[in-house]
Amino acid sequence: MGIPVLILGESGVGKTSSLRNFEKGDCFIFNVAGKPLPFRKDLDRVNNPNYQQIKATLARQQYKTYVIDDSQYLLAFEMFDRAKDAGYGKFTDMAIHFKSLIDYVIRNTPDDTIVYFLHHTETLDGGKIKAKTVGKMLDNQLTLEGLFSVVLLATVEGNQHVFVTQSDGSNTCKSPMDMFQYRIDNDLRFVDQSIREYWNIQTVPAEEKPITRNDWIRICRAGGNVEDVITAAYMGYGYEKASQIKRKDLDEIIQATSCLYAEHKKNIMQEGD
Repeated sequence: MGIPVLILGESGVGKTSSLRNFEKGDCFIFNVAGKPLPFRKDLDRVNNPNYQQIKATLARQQYKTYVIDDSQYLLAFEMFDRAKDAGYGKFTDMAIHFKSLIDYVIRNTPDDTIVYFLHHTETLDGGKIKAKTVGKMLDNQLTLEGLFSVVLLATVEGNQHVFVTQSDGSNTCKSPMDMFQYRIDNDLRFVDQSIREYWNIQTVPAEEKPITRNDWIRICRAGGNVEDVITAAYMGYGYEKASQIKRKDLDEIIQATSCLYAEHKKNIMQEGD
């Protein structure tokens, strides 16, 4: 069960710059609007992904930390694409699509996976700060903050960029007791480490994780879907069952499977002669 975390903030208050202390390989960024990073560092990312591409990348389980920046644009861009659609059904669809992404993180990613949703805010008439959607019709369908256990607010105090971790009544921040101080530096790497320590999340190195369904499909294709060939290949690496295969051996097993399959086809042709 993965963990979704919501990071709220207006444009320019330091949501994206909070990634500055990650190193290449530490996290993967879904750069929804395709913007350049606001610091000099080359972090792994994909530009302009949609819901399907985000889920497909999460399914590969190659990272333990993911960032969707800014997740609000997933709603906004769908709204633009459907601007000419009549009726209110499109708002229900948008709510379903966004909620299904959060549900996917919770239900379909490993326990050591955290996905950060960096999201714009709006201020209501009474002064309360909340997650921005695309209008009251969508707000009627979805209370965004209610889907997250951790909601932080990026803001600027003087010349310091900080995360607020608990609500004072004027915002929708929340976090478990004693996970953070009330105000912390806007350092998402520190946030990530703190969450993992608080909930005792044991991180499994990517190479030690079991292969995914897509990985298994690659092995089967390499072996021409011949069961004996495929089994011989992974048993050659000490695995008694396919479910035991680890990602660190994936590429070599695919190569071995391909070689065994070529040999298998050659033998069949010779028998035919």
